[in-house]
Amino acid sequence: MNSCPCGSGSDYIACCEPIIAGKKTAETAEELMRARYAAHVKVEIDFLYDSTHPEHREWYDHKGTRVWAANSEWHGLEILGTTQGRPQDEQGEVEFVARFRDGKGLHNHHERGKFKKEEGRWLFTEGIMVKPKPLSVNKVGRNDPCTCGSGRKHKKCCGK
Repeated sequence: MNSCPCGSGSDYIACCEPIIAGKKTAETAEELMRARYAAHVKVEIDFLYDSTHPEHREWYDHKGTRVWAANSEWHGLEILGTTQGRPQDEQGEVEFVARFRDGKGLHNHHERGKFKKEEGRWLFTEGIMVKPKPLSVNKVGRNDPCTCGSGRKHKKCCGK
């Protein structure tokens, strides 16, 4: 079995390959997102261009995308959630993390991809980077119970 790089668990020839080859259209925004990730892995750059909405191709760098995709190690796609993007919808959003390694190191590309359906075909419009959430630190007061679970006050236990 040649597992699809999109992480669906299906065989590539039954999953993303027909979409990338133009034999089938993606039924949902998530299907298109998965196919676009697989296209990066398989260096199918023409599909990436063709599946980008024409109004959003202005800054597309065909050659640069090809070089980057070919020189990266792809470590997986995680779909975190979708908003709309079903077959009956006209637009959708897919939040995902794509993991890859390039010459600069290991990356977790966390994005909310926007999609629009035109003439029955889903197209990628733009990606909005998701910033990491700041670490939250719970401040323990001197007289609060100790976080270690001893039952003593923090100042008399781990806060010494």
